[in-house]
Amino acid sequence: MLAALTSAPARPAHATPLDRPARGIHLTRVASGLDRPVHLTGAPGDARLFVVEQTGRIRVIENGRLLPEPFLDLSDSVGRGSERGLLSVAFHPRFATNGRLFVDYTDRRGDTRVVRYAVTADRSRVDPGSELPILRVEQPFANHNGGHVLFGPDGMLYVGMGDGGSGGDPGNRAQNLRTLLGKLLRLDVDHGEPYTIPPDNPFVGRPDALPEIWARGLRNPWRLTFDARSQLLYIGDVGQNRWEEVDVARASRPGLDYGWRLFEGTHGYRREALEPDSLVFPLVEYPHDEGCSIIGGVVYRGSRVRILRGAYLYADYCRGWLRSFRVVGGRAEERHEWRIQSPGPISSFGVDDQGEVYVIGYDGTVDRIDPGD
Repeated sequence: MLAALTSAPARPAHATPLDRPARGIHLTRVASGLDRPVHLTGAPGDARLFVVEQTGRIRVIENGRLLPEPFLDLSDSVGRGSERGLLSVAFHPRFATNGRLFVDYTDRRGDTRVVRYAVTADRSRVDPGSELPILRVEQPFANHNGGHVLFGPDGMLYVGMGDGGSGGDPGNRAQNLRTLLGKLLRLDVDHGEPYTIPPDNPFVGRPDALPEIWARGLRNPWRLTFDARSQLLYIGDVGQNRWEEVDVARASRPGLDYGWRLFEGTHGYRREALEPDSLVFPLVEYPHDEGCSIIGGVVYRGSRVRILRGAYLYADYCRGWLRSFRVVGGRAEERHEWRIQSPGPISSFGVDDQGEVYVIGYDGTVDRIDPGD
């Protein structure tokens, strides 16, 4: 399977027909009353669930109960409106011993900030005095902030950056290696402060490129996930006017170009240059008569829902459907649209420490995916 993904797939995207509707899963309400939740994650060695509210707080679900006190409150620091706000949190792989976490938010100027914090001695909340700024990136517009931070299987911190906004990437930032916008960044946050550049990053030593860059050609990557078992990276990249896409590539393969603004999905958009050898076309795409904005998801590796094991789950913000596929031999197979009760607009997915998957409703809800009829 991995060998099939070492080079760009031919256009159009290879995928079996979509099977819909499919039965067999059910959404179980876990929490409600949240304020615009956009991310959920667990932490290594911790059974709690941590929910990111776009308005600036991280909330905790413990033993099935949403705690009233926030784990972290950045309400006075984050900029709001449009796609801005507190967008994600990543817990260090050694969180159980070092208590460190990283957040991604847009500040009151509208610029992206990645900041490290540490928890208090009793681990009930974040110590605000532990703040260590990691990265700041100027944003020219109010949308396409990306905003997902997560650790890869290599222990590096990855940062998903949108192209800076407006429409059509007017500055061609996603292809420009002299800016961090429209890129996937890879940082070593364990050796030196605020970070060091991993020596195997693909553009290290090039005078025409920033060394933080791991991959380019992203428009607005709204949720990424690493699947440790298959060693694949999945990216849900929000489209322009016509196509939404899921990109899949080997997690260890550096220097990839996901195509924007040369392509929207597998379709030519603005062909200013020849296609680079590193270009990756999406494994799955769908047109705007099926939705408007992809919500990238996760690969199910839990034990409760056997029919989903190894499947990648994703959604559309406008239509509210939930779909899945499996990567088999470099192709998207077993594609399903699941018949579920609507949770409202889906804003993200999350995974707990047991591998179970949660669906986050932007209206303020968290649901766990369980077996159904």
